[in-house]
Amino acid sequence: MAARAIWKGKLRLGATTIPVKLYAAVTDRSVRFHILDNKHLMRVKQHMVNPDSGEEVSNQEIQKGFEVEPGKFVIVTDEDLQSIQPQPGREIEIAEFVPPEKIPQQWYERPYYLGPDGDEKAYFALAQALEKRGREGIAHWVMRNQSYVGALRAQDDYLILVTLRNANEVISAEDLPRPTGRDPSKKEVEMAKHLVSLLEGEFDPADFKDDYRERVMAFIARKAKGRAPRLTAVKSKRKTTSLDSVLAKSIAKLRKEKRAA
Repeated sequence: MAARAIWKGKLRLGATTIPVKLYAAVTDRSVRFHILDNKHLMRVKQHMVNPDSGEEVSNQEIQKGFEVEPGKFVIVTDEDLQSIQPQPGREIEIAEFVPPEKIPQQWYERPYYLGPDGDEKAYFALAQALEKRGREGIAHWVMRNQSYVGALRAQDDYLILVTLRNANEVISAEDLPRPTGRDPSKKEVEMAKHLVSLLEGEFDPADFKDDYRERVMAFIARKAKGRAPRLTAVKSKRKTTSLDSVLAKSIAKLRKEKRAA
């Protein structure tokens, strides 16, 4: 199935503009269930209800409120929100180029593909330049009444635009509690390094599967045919407290598997 563009715009780098199309790079495959009544197996609707009286509140009687103090709200109308929306635009402006390692991983949010929309020579020249220079562009744009900041990168001669989180959404590692236990011994560090070397390999996208979704969909498929299959619970692994023993068991297991292979 061919990918469909979800937005069109222009990539601006100073005085240079490159027409582009935006494509989704990921899709949500979560299992979703409908809410049915137990008697007739019909879909049920959700209604807004006053918790004190139990009476239903119609859409015309509903307002948006932001709680500034317990029980105290600031009422905001749709007109209020529309008046402060960012001005719509079709430009993705690149502010600067930075080394990828300057952007910590926790800042990245959702990836999109940027495809060419006419000027293919300028598009692929930029993609190759980013790959050779090893740089990512800091991008700013407005899409569907929302402002975004993102990182523009090149991969396999194509451009990828990844939205970045806002500063108030990212938790710094400095905010984490400091370890209170002892430092690992030299032996434990060496064993950990050996374990890492035994697990070295290649990235294979086929290894990344949603086992839970596959089990649920297989269960539903069998049950739809009139069967009543039973699923065994996934067993949890026992926890051990000794780092030495955990590393030793892992190394022994990997060595045995390599010999068998």
